[in-house]
Amino acid sequence: MAYDISAIRAQFPALKAGSAHFDGPGGTQTPLPVIEAISDALANPLANRGRLTAGERNSEALVQSARQAMADLLGADPAGVVFGRSATALTYDFSRTLAKTWSPGDEVVVSRLDHDSNIRPWIQAAEAAGATVRWADFDPATGELTPDDISAQLGDRTRLVAVTAASNLIGTRPAIPEISRRVHEAGALLYVDGVHYTAHAHVDIQQLGADFFCCSPYKFFGPHLGVLASRPELLETLTPDKLLPSTNAVPERFEFGTLPYEFLAGTRAAVDFLATLAPGAEGGRRERLASSFTALEQYEATLRRRIDEGLAALDPITIHSRAVDRTPTVLLTIDGRDTDDAYRHLASRGVDAPSGSFYAVEASRRLGLGDTGGLRIGLAPYNSAEDVDRLLEALADFLRTPAGLAQT
Repeated sequence: MAYDISAIRAQFPALKAGSAHFDGPGGTQTPLPVIEAISDALANPLANRGRLTAGERNSEALVQSARQAMADLLGADPAGVVFGRSATALTYDFSRTLAKTWSPGDEVVVSRLDHDSNIRPWIQAAEAAGATVRWADFDPATGELTPDDISAQLGDRTRLVAVTAASNLIGTRPAIPEISRRVHEAGALLYVDGVHYTAHAHVDIQQLGADFFCCSPYKFFGPHLGVLASRPELLETLTPDKLLPSTNAVPERFEFGTLPYEFLAGTRAAVDFLATLAPGAEGGRRERLASSFTALEQYEATLRRRIDEGLAALDPITIHSRAVDRTPTVLLTIDGRDTDDAYRHLASRGVDAPSGSFYAVEASRRLGLGDTGGLRIGLAPYNSAEDVDRLLEALADFLRTPAGLAQT
């Protein structure tokens, strides 16, 4: 399928400001259909969900259509789709709920590759339950986290393994299906952070083998929200703390308070927009999404090669994104230079590529970068070859400028 970058970019009003955005891993810009869907939801009657008034019916329809859209995106059952304030908040909620079933001596496995939102909630929940935390390490030389690294931490008392499907810092995509097989053989559950992965790959949680899979729509054109998908029958076995009058039905028993209906409208619209990235694709939404992500992965791979080749010509730069299978996300450091200075220099030239550890503090420390991290270059579906050239030119200009004289 053709990938019409000009048509795609025309849908993003924020791009008219002129910046080249390489900050997609922290959140994408918003296309017109999402903006309009949020506005339309707010312009029409809304009320607590029900079936009597127009406002009640509108709210109910927005919830159900958003559940179905996310189910189509993730290959999930809509009855297992849970909405929350953020992926971090959902992980905290589920860690506390799952920890109710743990006892002293039980074990939880976390990985040093992960964003802290898929580490700290599990550590804190384990501490409260008297469970033991075991760490799966990754190889800083290659950026790889292998199934063997996970297997080395599994035991008879392992209750849960938390691991990312793609590192938001260096892009590494671990072999989740094989990890899942080993985790389930050990009798444990698998909680997968798919926040970074979902923006770049066609998700199928059954193929991945994830018992729980969380993501954030604002990473793929939607509003700031969190989504978790699981099997409805698994959710039925969990009892979260909740208000007495609130429903005990699944998945609503995990959704605290009134849902943000306008954001659910935006989430549905974001999924629908993703399904249009491959013009002419046929079939239902799930099938069109598969075509879109095939086209997107090919397009982003081409731009990533352009970035990799350009960076290879810049000698003072060290690339820390080295895994064979990775997203189009590059973390780099510059010998003798502060990447915060590079960040400011690029921003002064209309190139947005931030510096930091981006909450992946364990990964940053394992790479020898402390809590400082490096400069992260992340592609999004609206990036163009011209954006890449601007990035490389601005970075080369920074390297030519003596330390202390670069524009800030």
